[in-house]
Amino acid sequence: MKGVEERPSLRPLAGVLGALAVAQTGTKISTLALPWFVLTSTGSAVQTGLVALFEMAPYVVLKGLAGPVVDRIGPRRISWTMDLASALPALLIPILYAAGALSFPVLLGLVALIGASRGPGDLAKMVLVPEAAERCRIPMERATGLAGTTERLASTVGPGLAGLLVAVIGPVPSLTVIAGCFALGSLIIAVFLPRGMGAPARPDPASGESEEDGYWRRFAQGFTVLRRDPLLLSLALMVAVTNLLDAAFMSVLLPVWARGAGHGPEVVGLLGTAAGITAMAGSLTAAALAHRLPRLPVYIIGFLIAGAPRFLVLAADASPWVVLAVFAVSGLGGGFLNPIISALIFERSPRTHLGRVQGLVSSLAWSGIPFGGLAAGAAIGAVGLAPALVTGGILYAITTLLPGLLPQWRVMDRARRAARAAPPSDTPSPTPVEHPRTTTEG
Repeated sequence: MKGVEERPSLRPLAGVLGALAVAQTGTKISTLALPWFVLTSTGSAVQTGLVALFEMAPYVVLKGLAGPVVDRIGPRRISWTMDLASALPALLIPILYAAGALSFPVLLGLVALIGASRGPGDLAKMVLVPEAAERCRIPMERATGLAGTTERLASTVGPGLAGLLVAVIGPVPSLTVIAGCFALGSLIIAVFLPRGMGAPARPDPASGESEEDGYWRRFAQGFTVLRRDPLLLSLALMVAVTNLLDAAFMSVLLPVWARGAGHGPEVVGLLGTAAGITAMAGSLTAAALAHRLPRLPVYIIGFLIAGAPRFLVLAADASPWVVLAVFAVSGLGGGFLNPIISALIFERSPRTHLGRVQGLVSSLAWSGIPFGGLAAGAAIGAVGLAPALVTGGILYAITTLLPGLLPQWRVMDRARRAARAAPPSDTPSPTPVEHPRTTTEG
């Protein structure tokens, strides 16, 4: 009826979050199932770290390089095709294992294919979040908070389900579940999102862009936006260090601790589930309140709680119940982090360059992850488990406190105020950042 505003549908955001949930659940299962398989079959922490390297290196590289393609082809098409592509090698691993044809080099090759497909697919889903928020008419931080809650839900369900699957049917057969999750994520994006959502970004002729711009010119445009934004660049570098330490912890240090303490994969899954439940509570709180809270103090405190205590409690050889309590508290702090990081990226990126900037920030932030497991395996071999855990905890605490000393981080809240003052159709960089002529502010 004329004069009556139509109530916005939640279908766009629900579709993106649903696809994100099932795909991330599959990823979380693989992060436990694959390392546990290698560790129990070879007994080598170095080979366990090598599997993590072969999965995450292609993930990081392809995620960074896929930005221009996501902007040009559209995040919807990239998301469903890459999810489907990652399901195929995940399914091949148990098939080849059952046939007795799964050598270690073949496993590394299939793991690399999974990582190479997951990178662009995960990037495309995150690029869909701001459009979904606009279509649903909800604040950006609420949308990123819900996306963070979805990832935390996957972090809750994934480790617990992985521990159960590994204990009952074994780590390699568990990969059939991973393949199913990836395939379901592809189906949700392909058929559930509203028609026209996730279309290719249209170049703005006023900024010097054109349809004829080649891949590397488009890539350079996104790189220039990131290079000229001190906050985004330093944020990506900081998270690169913490992600390296997190990868070392989850892929090698935690499984080695569990095995040495006489625990099975179900204990590792229980710890991940406990952290995931409280992280989900933190993300839900962030979705409701983060747009009203000061960002920098919440960011620093969240990292302090989420990071170093997990390393130190394992090094102290505490009882499993104390370890469980520390993991639960750390998850609560971690739940506030991704909503803040994602909101900053969306606010400070020109919309036509969102795939490129998001891909570069994510790739840089994840650049340490491929080497985390390898570094942890080497550290355990050199100095032992407990010193490696203490060193990781100290490095995590130092990295966490750095933002309070850097002046560019103090613009976090000014960025939010500027974004709110901008017209709804604009997505400018909210601080005075000089962008090149080849970029657009709208």
